[in-house]
Amino acid sequence: MATIAVIGTGYVGLTTGACFAHLGHEVICADIDPEKVDRLKAGEIPIVEHGLERIVTEGVASGNLRFVLGAVTASKEAEFHYLCVPTPQGEDGAADLSYLQAAAAEIGPVLPNNSVVVNKSTVPVGSTEVVGRVLGRRDVAVVSNPEFLREGTAVDDFLNPDRIVIGSSDQEAAIRVAGLYSKVRAPIMVTDPISAETIKYAANAFLASKLSFINAVANLCEAVGADVNDVVLGMGYDHRIGKEFLHPGPGWGGSCFPKDTVALAKIAEDAGYDFSFLREVLRVNDEQFDITAKKILDAVGPDVAGKRVGVWGLTFKAGTDDLRQSPSLEVIKRLIAAGVEVSGFDPAVSGPVADVPELEVVQDAYAAVKNADVLAVLTEWDDFRWLDFDQVAEQMIGRAVVDGRNLLDSHALKRRGFTYRGVGR
Repeated sequence: MATIAVIGTGYVGLTTGACFAHLGHEVICADIDPEKVDRLKAGEIPIVEHGLERIVTEGVASGNLRFVLGAVTASKEAEFHYLCVPTPQGEDGAADLSYLQAAAAEIGPVLPNNSVVVNKSTVPVGSTEVVGRVLGRRDVAVVSNPEFLREGTAVDDFLNPDRIVIGSSDQEAAIRVAGLYSKVRAPIMVTDPISAETIKYAANAFLASKLSFINAVANLCEAVGADVNDVVLGMGYDHRIGKEFLHPGPGWGGSCFPKDTVALAKIAEDAGYDFSFLREVLRVNDEQFDITAKKILDAVGPDVAGKRVGVWGLTFKAGTDDLRQSPSLEVIKRLIAAGVEVSGFDPAVSGPVADVPELEVVQDAYAAVKNADVLAVLTEWDDFRWLDFDQVAEQMIGRAVVDGRNLLDSHALKRRGFTYRGVGR
């Protein structure tokens, strides 16, 4: 088994470190935040992610997983060094590599001979060369090993992946990184670094395109009178298309899809190719936020003064506490701008939302709809299906439901006197 340093304990870094420890490796996770390191040492997990707390606790108990302050402390002891630092979107749409370069500059002088540095962060084409130059170590190989983790199922995605992609111009280094996954049953694809980096962006941009497409189809279904659920079922049986990512909603978001889609378009632009298709994917998504907000405002009525909308779901998807680029928040911003009061509930959100200070965040689903004229479901938490809708009716002033996820039983709601409007139905 190998000794692995993981630089950064964010979403990707913590999952990567805990899963490698679960596979039997000795893992040292480093972060620059002393308070966060202390909390992790105490077994406190800062994110909502199914199964993560269990394997972190297991790793710490076995001695395979440690948390330390500072990248140097971790890297001076390790053979492999996974860079899992943020690569936020810059003003021009390109990924900001300053955190990546800073981490590489920090660990470069202390790396043991014949180490392998691995880019796990989502990075632009050519980043392995950038990291190599910053390291300044001819005896150290730099490898791309992009992550394909879905929030809410990240642990399972790491341990049971569809594929493992390794990009390196050094065949020996690629084989060594592949060996870290010897207990994982999945195809391992070894390619050049630029192809590996492109695979990550292309995969996310394709999935984003699929979501924009099905949202556009849902809008068409509403226009012509078709049922998008049946359309999706009929499409999904075709193995060339598949059933995944064909669920219409209020738009798509999260920490990856918007950033990576914009970044791929920027990469293409810098390379001299006009990837106009991706700009249209992004436009359709912005349009979907507008369409969803309009449905809710139509249900409120022409006079919005003093009207209230209760929102169920604030995170960008169920199974996570991540609010970054949340479609729900994008819709809520539009409602508030139109003059509507909004109260919201989410099982994973307990306090105010900094991006939307006007939003009243409450602690249960019934409180969210108290004195509401409209209920809007904007995140697909399964808990919402099983609530007492007689109690919901008692709390609300109006009886309109806009189900932005097609989550609820429309027939049961109509029997209770609600009006119901879904997506593409």
